[in-house]
Amino acid sequence: MGDESDRPGSRETFTKAPAVTFDPDAARPDPIRAHFPGEEPPEGLRAGDLGPAGESEPNIRRALLDEPYDDPLAPSSVRCVACAHRCVLRPGRIGICGVRQNRGGWLYTLVYGQVVASKVEPIEKKPFYHFLPGSTAFSVATAGCNFHCAFCQNWAISQAHREGVVPESRQVAPEQVVEEAVAAGARSVAYTYVEPTVFIEFAFDSMVRAQAAGLRNVFVTNGYETPEAIELVAPYLDAANVDLKAANDHFYRRVCGARWEPVREAVLEMRRRGIWLELTTLLIPGLNDNARELRAMAEWIATAVGPETPWHLTRFQPAYRLSELRETPAATLVKAAAIGREVGLRHVYVGNAPEVEAATTSCARCGERLIARADYAVTEWRLVAGRCPRCKHALTGVGLEDSPLVC
Repeated sequence: MGDESDRPGSRETFTKAPAVTFDPDAARPDPIRAHFPGEEPPEGLRAGDLGPAGESEPNIRRALLDEPYDDPLAPSSVRCVACAHRCVLRPGRIGICGVRQNRGGWLYTLVYGQVVASKVEPIEKKPFYHFLPGSTAFSVATAGCNFHCAFCQNWAISQAHREGVVPESRQVAPEQVVEEAVAAGARSVAYTYVEPTVFIEFAFDSMVRAQAAGLRNVFVTNGYETPEAIELVAPYLDAANVDLKAANDHFYRRVCGARWEPVREAVLEMRRRGIWLELTTLLIPGLNDNARELRAMAEWIATAVGPETPWHLTRFQPAYRLSELRETPAATLVKAAAIGREVGLRHVYVGNAPEVEAATTSCARCGERLIARADYAVTEWRLVAGRCPRCKHALTGVGLEDSPLVC
């Protein structure tokens, strides 16, 4: 993205939204928002400029994480502070994510409970290898995303607003998410497939209820949360797998429409708050597989996040706007894993490449095999009360005390 696209109000800043005729001198009819007792609408708005949705639109709700923005040319502008884009939205405008809109000076989510994907999966598929190994997670997502990665595997739902796609959906209440997760025997709810920050209102309400029901909550995220968003969900978020796209800002801007620094800051903030972290990098030939940059990323993980932080390296499969590229060669994955181990990372995994898959968890101290896996399933468990049976070193992670295998 160039300088032109970085300026607020440029064509790249907002997705398509219906035009709103704004008259700052318009008289304000009364009552203008009787169904919001105690709240006054911004000056200059007419009744037709306002939300909220009617009862026929349960997916449209007042959003969290917004603040007024003083724009003399567009009164009633708001800033969304859910993600690091911090979109400034004039009335009627929709954010980069495609699912958060300024309606009459208030920010609304357009996808509350509008679930486009939900199913039970092994937690290893997220991937989490040190968090409740051998368990299942109930995965859930709405449409929308604050990135527009050219290689997105889930573009039909994440980029639906850009591609003119209307994914099939069902309206689900947070209580129903928990009920379905419990009925399926899942031990956690995973907010995944698209960036969960864009549907943070629905995720948050579901997380609160999931925790009360004894379930864990996990994010599979691009790491673009603001400190405000992390503060909101931290009491309920048990783990996050953050997708580290690359180790340089150029890749983030050109391929994903974002920046690298906010991702680094979000990772460190989650670590400070005690949220369990695992990191994933999809290696794309010619774009982010440079050995020097991979070494820089691995060194950052080892020093800033911790040497026992799991790092998952996965094979790129041609998709979306990068369908002409070839898949990641096995040699590239092997080399990247070797780099990670050379700089001191203790748990480096290779996935989505059966011929060179590295899914075994070994002791960080003595190298003893602790957990073996195949096809996202735990096949061997040698931990004793979460520790190596040989040297007694504790494996870092969550839920490692009891074996998931039935004897």
